[in-house]
Amino acid sequence: MFSRSQIWGSLAGLGLLLGTASAQMLHEMPGEIAPTNQFRRIEQPLGLRVGVTAGGIALIGLELWWFLLSKTKAQQAEAHQGIQELTITVDGGYQPDRIVVNANQLVRLNFLRRDPSSCLEKVLFPDFHIAQDLELDRVTSVEFTPKNPGQYQFTCGMNMFRGVVEVT
Repeated sequence: MFSRSQIWGSLAGLGLLLGTASAQMLHEMPGEIAPTNQFRRIEQPLGLRVGVTAGGIALIGLELWWFLLSKTKAQQAEAHQGIQELTITVDGGYQPDRIVVNANQLVRLNFLRRDPSSCLEKVLFPDFHIAQDLELDRVTSVEFTPKNPGQYQFTCGMNMFRGVVEVT
């Protein structure tokens, strides 16, 4: 399976390739266009039309995948001696980023931070009034007891990376 960075890199390369090819084709078009007061049809080379169409279809496909199909599967926290516990790896985001827990039972989320970026130095649980610093290459535990079923979001310190705790 391809990682997100490989997919983004491939799409960026495809866009750069199509943009360069389009600019080259436009630059090589013969003849000067004389100014007129009437509209006239400008014929585009077939390769340019195909390239622009393929690029548009690729971008539409990327948007559909991103907004409809890229959601990760939720992972159930495991109960040990009355505590629901799960380890979350912090490396370019949260893995897993969707956690399912039961209401009215203590939850312990163990964050293992591998990413040295400053954005992921902190994890925030605004609904539980928790702001916890995460040390690099160490496990940091965050404990809370959700009272009501629902979805509770957690984010990095800059609100760029997100995860969800689903309480059932």
